[in-house]
Amino acid sequence: MPDNDQTPTPPDQNPQPGKPAPPKGGSRGIMSWVFILGLMIVLFAVMQSTTPGREIDSRNHFFSLIDPANGHLYEATLGNPDPVIVKSDRITAMIKPGTAGDNPGTEPAMVWYKIDAGNRHVTLERLDKMGVDFKADTAQSIWTQLLLTIGPFLLLLLLIWFLIARSMRGAGGGPGGMLGSFGKSRHRISTKEASKIRFTDVAGIDEAKDEVFEIVEFLKNPKRFQRLGGRIPRGILLVGPPGCGKTLLAKAIAGEADCPFFSISGSDFVEMFVGVGASRVRDLFKQAKENSPCIIFLDEIDAVGRRRGSGFSSGGNDEREQTLNAILVEMDGFDATDQVIVVAATNRSDVLDPALTRPGRFDRQVPVSLPDVEGRLKILKVHAEAITMSPDVDMQRVARGTPMFSGADLAALINEAAIIATLENKDAVDQLDFEEARDKIKFGRASKSRRIEEEERIATAYHEAGHTAVQAMLEHADPVHKVTIIPRGQAMGATFSLPEKDRYGYGRNFIEATLRVLCAGRIAEQRRTNDVSSGASMDIQMATAYAKHMVLEWGMSSRLGFIRYSSDDGNESLIPEKEYSPETARIIDEEIKQIIDAAYTDAERMVTERWDTVTSIAEALLKYESLQSNEVETLMAGGTINRPTITDLLDAESDASPSASSSQSPADKKTSVDDADDGLLPAPA
Repeated sequence: MPDNDQTPTPPDQNPQPGKPAPPKGGSRGIMSWVFILGLMIVLFAVMQSTTPGREIDSRNHFFSLIDPANGHLYEATLGNPDPVIVKSDRITAMIKPGTAGDNPGTEPAMVWYKIDAGNRHVTLERLDKMGVDFKADTAQSIWTQLLLTIGPFLLLLLLIWFLIARSMRGAGGGPGGMLGSFGKSRHRISTKEASKIRFTDVAGIDEAKDEVFEIVEFLKNPKRFQRLGGRIPRGILLVGPPGCGKTLLAKAIAGEADCPFFSISGSDFVEMFVGVGASRVRDLFKQAKENSPCIIFLDEIDAVGRRRGSGFSSGGNDEREQTLNAILVEMDGFDATDQVIVVAATNRSDVLDPALTRPGRFDRQVPVSLPDVEGRLKILKVHAEAITMSPDVDMQRVARGTPMFSGADLAALINEAAIIATLENKDAVDQLDFEEARDKIKFGRASKSRRIEEEERIATAYHEAGHTAVQAMLEHADPVHKVTIIPRGQAMGATFSLPEKDRYGYGRNFIEATLRVLCAGRIAEQRRTNDVSSGASMDIQMATAYAKHMVLEWGMSSRLGFIRYSSDDGNESLIPEKEYSPETARIIDEEIKQIIDAAYTDAERMVTERWDTVTSIAEALLKYESLQSNEVETLMAGGTINRPTITDLLDAESDASPSASSSQSPADKKTSVDDADDGLLPAPA
């Protein structure tokens, strides 16, 4: 990576907006100071390491001075050094004052003679023969002492220089100092060869796919669109609920486009250090411009793109707002020839800052909504290619029975069906596996081993029978698909519907029918047990939500009229404000209660009129535990169900065993019983 501090900025390139140019020659100046300081330390150590005194050139003259017989040596006393010291490369001696020619002064003086380190042992033997009292000093040489003296200082200086130089080289767009690496973007780069997902792998969102396919065409052939004066869009915002395929669509763009694809999450910009998010934004866009044409994908952009000055924000100097400001500046600072397109994804477009979603930054907002029945069918077919399916599987029925399922839910449905079929040792996935997988995803695993008291089991059967009977009687309610009293998740039982069509809005007739179905469960349960339970808590919650929406948002109250009273969804204030008076609040409460009371009264009338039918459905549930739609229709018409139960099959198996074993030997009987146990017992419902 080139050194940004030493590379001059070309005159035809503009510096990054919001980022000052780094000082030229900064690292060279620091290096010069480090070199000068080190040289001073070396000179000081050399000066301190030189031997004081006068050097004697003549070997014989030096030994005559230290010969005890001549009496020139200064005797060692308390506090004075030894008179003769033999070092690794020299001999030092202290001679008396007044020695002619060598120490004419009045104080002892030091003289020394340089010896060869290889002949040091010869010198020691000669001193012993002369009777000289000496001390052998085994200290290192001057260079060894010098290295030990200045070595730690040099290592410390080199370490400081290395950290400073590295931080200055790696601070491109960073906050500077030794923390410059935090300012680097943490994006991932994908190429067409690395990504295996194509547009053919994306189904159920054809309009969104066509919209982003234009982006790929823009990048592949920009002159085609610029021929008439048009320009490439700068930003595409993918908006939709979780699991609908926003990220998958971005991966398909990376797989189809012949250009680099930079992907990063909104949370990757945020760090504990102030200014790091904005630095990473600048670094990301800098690298994108260098590799244009390219695509930048910002996943979950609402992590940094929330509306400024709301919620817990304390002002315009917030770290998240600095990151958003950097994104706004970079997106609006593109040149006309820059082929860099930003694709962002979020499921909270209502909280994004208006400056981010305006034309010129995100020119297009592409809705990636929940698939309709045709879209669900296409998604199921795409995911079903990887599994072995039975010929009797009706994918159209599965698609109809999964309203409000996202693409991720449908992928999980296919996978769960394959797992269920595998655990039951089937050769292929059949229709029942898809039904069980759908119920498992929506309501949870069936708790067939849970022990339930008989009174609670009866209450659950009548509760579900009330739902089923009223739903079958109402014209505007969805058809009954299946009803069961086998516990799933937190529910003791469930009544499943099979919508005939996808609903993008709710009519009043459908809502009122749904309210009556919700109330019927509590009514039937109370009439049979003379008691009420908490089993209707979910029904009460749903009924209350429907009634509130009717009054507050949908204008379905005759007293309140065509007015919206609910608060704004994008309001992030700590204390939501009500935009109506206390008198209006009292009327709202009365209207909500009146709607639910009317539905409850009507449902009570319907249950009373068809109590015999409710009883027959409840008894059938107690006997079979689960009923299909055709069986519910039979019971509603006054008929009966004659299919055998699990207990009947077990009794038939036990009755057949004695007659079959009477004509067999004991060994044959054992073989017959073992064969009967192997796969003849039916699976529980």
